[in-house]
Amino acid sequence: MSDETLIDRRGRLLGKGAPLFYRDPVHIVRGDGVWLYDADGKRYVDMYNNVPCVGHANPRVVEAITKQTATLNVHSRYLHEGILDYAERLTGHHDSSLSSVVFTCSGTEASEVALLMARAATSGRGIICSDSGYHGNSTEVRKLSRARVGDNTTPEFRAIPYPQTYRPLTNGSNGSELTNIYLAEVQKAIDGFAANDIPLAGMFVCSILANEGLPDIPPDFMKGAATLVRNAGGLFIADEVQAGFCRTGRWWGYETSDFVPDIVTMGKPMGNGMPLAGVAASTELVETFRKNTGYFNTFASSPLQAAVGSAVLDVIEEEDLCANVAEVGDYLRTALRALQRNHEPMGDVRGHGLAIGIDWVLEREGKTPDREGAAEVANRLKDKGFLISNMGPLGNLLKIRPPLVFGREHADLFLNAFEETLREL
Repeated sequence: MSDETLIDRRGRLLGKGAPLFYRDPVHIVRGDGVWLYDADGKRYVDMYNNVPCVGHANPRVVEAITKQTATLNVHSRYLHEGILDYAERLTGHHDSSLSSVVFTCSGTEASEVALLMARAATSGRGIICSDSGYHGNSTEVRKLSRARVGDNTTPEFRAIPYPQTYRPLTNGSNGSELTNIYLAEVQKAIDGFAANDIPLAGMFVCSILANEGLPDIPPDFMKGAATLVRNAGGLFIADEVQAGFCRTGRWWGYETSDFVPDIVTMGKPMGNGMPLAGVAASTELVETFRKNTGYFNTFASSPLQAAVGSAVLDVIEEEDLCANVAEVGDYLRTALRALQRNHEPMGDVRGHGLAIGIDWVLEREGKTPDREGAAEVANRLKDKGFLISNMGPLGNLLKIRPPLVFGREHADLFLNAFEETLREL
């Protein structure tokens, strides 16, 4: 079946407007490790999918799914040791204050649980968020993603300008001065809720601001924001759906950003493609949430989730993927910054571990974003067999986010193709 026929059929069955990557979409039929294969047998290095974090069709994960589904899979209203073992292992990788977990099936559900948990514990309603974040698709969670500075259409959500050093709120400011400028925005949001008699529930942000374009965050901003929020009676929620599970070279993005949250949301990589997500917090917060909501999820906390999640942890731990991410990520960023010196459109190269962004600009001095240019690069790389995307608030960020098993040999292949693309442009 031709791609044109597939696109037409997709539009009829899924509704026109369902998003696709690239000018000429890719028809993927198989995956193996960091590789994806299309219907014609062409292979691509997957440099974007953070869901199969331990690699496409990982044999340990496949074996765990097969064995567990052949044995037992039920809802969570029966005793099952596997989910307890998994919860214990998972929270063992977190700060000791995050000792209990609520399992869900998606990041959106985890975000909903986190909002309910913060509001139950504080009796507040007001949530501070970034003006360019993304945390899911439910009615309430979408309010986080759509909140903008000064927009009062959703009075219980207030957005702040996301903290960054590349295009800061005040030019010429840096270091602690810039940190204080952004912390003042957090305090302004807190004061705004108080002025409108909306008790504060908390602040909800990705710990590395992944959807905001992986900006270099002014020093100690997250720690300072958490202090301001707690002093005002709220809780600090860290979204680790993209940042967690060694994506940054540390287990959690909050470690990379040097703070400890009160509530953590997790998703995507937890199950390597199997729907598995969750929320970690103190036992007190989790028990207050359960008492207030009676939360139950048919497909969460299941033996199958436990088996798959444990298999993912096995691979990460036994193959020391955190160390691999740190080493290969540093290698790749160093090589990209060397290329940056001679290629003006590469305005900024930033990120942590294997979460890397290239800010594509028309001219470096003015930092004018070039969305069309970034899309052109992504499409040319796709044609060469490398899948990345142009994303971010301005649409001009070349986002590199491969599976954690991505090695130096794959980085070298990409760098050769990327340098060739730069010469063509």
